[in-house]
Amino acid sequence: MSRGWRVAVPLTMIAIVAALVGPIAVDHFWPGSESQGVRERGPGGPGGGRRRGGGPDAPGGPPVAVMAVEAKLADVPVYLESVGTARPLNTVTVRPQVDGQLVQILFREGQDVRKGDVLARIDPTTYQAQFDQAVAKKAQDQAQLENARRDLERYVRLAETNAVTKQQADTQRATVAQLEAQLKSDQAAIDSAKATLGYTSITSPIDGRTGIRNVDEGNIVKQSDATGLVTISQIQPIATLFSVPQQQLARIIKAHAASPLRVDAMDPEGKGAIDSGTLQVVDNQVDVTTGTVRLKAEFPNKELRLWPGAFVNVRLLVETLKQVVTTPTAAIQRGPKGTFVYVVKSDDTVTVRDVSVGQQDDVETVVASGLQPGERVVTTGFARLAEGARVAVSAPQGQGAAPSEIHQDVRGRVPRGGAGSGEGRRRREGGGPQADGQPGAGGPPAGAAPTGGRRREASGQQQPAP
Repeated sequence: MSRGWRVAVPLTMIAIVAALVGPIAVDHFWPGSESQGVRERGPGGPGGGRRRGGGPDAPGGPPVAVMAVEAKLADVPVYLESVGTARPLNTVTVRPQVDGQLVQILFREGQDVRKGDVLARIDPTTYQAQFDQAVAKKAQDQAQLENARRDLERYVRLAETNAVTKQQADTQRATVAQLEAQLKSDQAAIDSAKATLGYTSITSPIDGRTGIRNVDEGNIVKQSDATGLVTISQIQPIATLFSVPQQQLARIIKAHAASPLRVDAMDPEGKGAIDSGTLQVVDNQVDVTTGTVRLKAEFPNKELRLWPGAFVNVRLLVETLKQVVTTPTAAIQRGPKGTFVYVVKSDDTVTVRDVSVGQQDDVETVVASGLQPGERVVTTGFARLAEGARVAVSAPQGQGAAPSEIHQDVRGRVPRGGAGSGEGRRRREGGGPQADGQPGAGGPPAGAAPTGGRRREASGQQQPAP
């Protein structure tokens, strides 16, 4: 019994000493622990003081880190975007105009040909014989005509001396007229035979590029062949057909009447315009099933970036807004009263400014009213902002430049681009306001000391096991 008491006394003493020395050791080795930095012991006793440092909204707290750019004046082109289909400016299916054997093909598949170039030849033997026959018939009738004319001269002289009757002279005169008409008929037959003979040489009717041929040499071709010999498509220049909603029709017609409208064919990989052309035709009726109207644009297509049958992303320049105030769409916020921005004042505090938004896409926004050129607006870091909050401003790279264009979809709607969506996306991706490099409401302020959990861990390491 006495031995058990002697063992219990040292353990009790060790526990008392650890309880007294533990906080001192923790404050010495972990100066950022709760006993030193989390709370100040004030006149109210332990726990009665305020937290040190505080958040950005507390007096004397650190400013909120934000990015801001200046609103600028710029000329902003406004585009309507749509998806169209490239079409040949002209396309021809080359068919034979006479029947016969195809004896020669003079083009390569995919070759660029000019108007009048000979593409193929049909055996001309039969048609050459018909032509020669028509020429010979004319020569025969020509000889008869000359003889009849000489007889007419003799009959006229004899009729003057009453050697022959006037009736004989008139009959001869009619014979001459008949032979003259026959001669004209012969000439027409020659022309027809000559044309038919010419059809044995098949020529290109337009400038364009040949496709894959449908008939090989040695085959018998006919006028009634549906497939034809080959198809020629004119792709330099090339046309593009696309549709826009009927709501945009009046706007397009007004702009098109003032000057030719530019149409850009866009690269499918998003590398900008691959060709630029002009609007040629606005269709004369609206498609009642879709409520759209078709437009036709023409492109030079010098680099052959557009190909018949391919889908093309096109944008139509309908107007250019002159010297308007622009700002990145990320700066536009939406609240219960409408759109607003955070404007950075000269003393590095922010104020909430209601604005009216005009044209807008996911990059740039035209501000119709409420913002002046040169004023700085916040584009990133909205999590802890409020009226009058102090901010630390940094200029974002690649932002703040004058916009080059404003896009609308073909429905003419304003996309819901940057109205708080960027901030929400950062919160979803980054897990909270800390993604902007700012302290969040759910975590400790930046630079705050560790909580009591670390202290308990340190204390537990110094507590001896019984």
